[in-house]
Amino acid sequence: MEVFYKWWLNSRHPLMRTVVQNMMNDRRDFLRNSFAAASVATLSTCASGHEQESSAKPSDVDGYSYRLPKLKQGCRLLFQGDSITDMKWGRNEKDRNHYLGHSYVFLIAARLGVDMPNAQLDIYNRGMSGHKVADLRGRWKKDAIDMKPDLLSILIGVNDVGKNLDGVDVERWEADYRFILSASREANPDLKLVLLDPFVLPSGRLSNKDSFKKWRDQVERLIPIVGRLSKEFDTVHVKTQEVFDAAAQAGSPDNWIWDGVHPLPQGHELIARSWLHEVSARWGSM
Repeated sequence: MEVFYKWWLNSRHPLMRTVVQNMMNDRRDFLRNSFAAASVATLSTCASGHEQESSAKPSDVDGYSYRLPKLKQGCRLLFQGDSITDMKWGRNEKDRNHYLGHSYVFLIAARLGVDMPNAQLDIYNRGMSGHKVADLRGRWKKDAIDMKPDLLSILIGVNDVGKNLDGVDVERWEADYRFILSASREANPDLKLVLLDPFVLPSGRLSNKDSFKKWRDQVERLIPIVGRLSKEFDTVHVKTQEVFDAAAQAGSPDNWIWDGVHPLPQGHELIARSWLHEVSARWGSM
């Protein structure tokens, strides 16, 4: 950003120089005030005897100081899943302002679009609200294989849980999941794969202890399957349940997920940061 400012400051246009100089001054004032506020908070914490970090985060995932993945120019990224991924993505692809929806997919696309503009990444959201892993299998050729992605990201499982609280058929679930992964790799042996764990938190309609236990018990049966498939297919594995559990320890579960299942904006940001962190750790940095 500083390079950008200095470049404009060398502009011959006096008005532009003034505007940018003001921007730089405002930015420095903001940072100076922020550091001052942080120092006061730290001193206050120490004085009160609390042994905690003033900059404590709800997870170990970095925010904007993250590494970038190495992706080839024009790389096609496809995100698949249920309503958590869907978040009303526009079915009219010509509407470039809405076609990604407003889930973690949108946030990832925004970050990479800013920081990797020359990569010209081609990003698609094909999450479908209410879908289970069997539904993905049924539409896989049209909504995955035929789209020829270079990187495929999948988050699925919570609807399998919600509709089978007495017991998910884990053998069938694993078979369907393995089918879509096998078909994808067969179509593109070089395909990069990212698998995210299903997750729930005790918030909203799942605040009741008994209700939450039913959901969580079934989620815990699916997570090891995702782990096994991740190793089998050599994928990036984003341990989303662990991320949300850590966040819930630092703040109320209701701050992240409003109904036990669907993340709030900050919950989607948490997924986006985790996704970028794990993908960059696996596939290098720029």
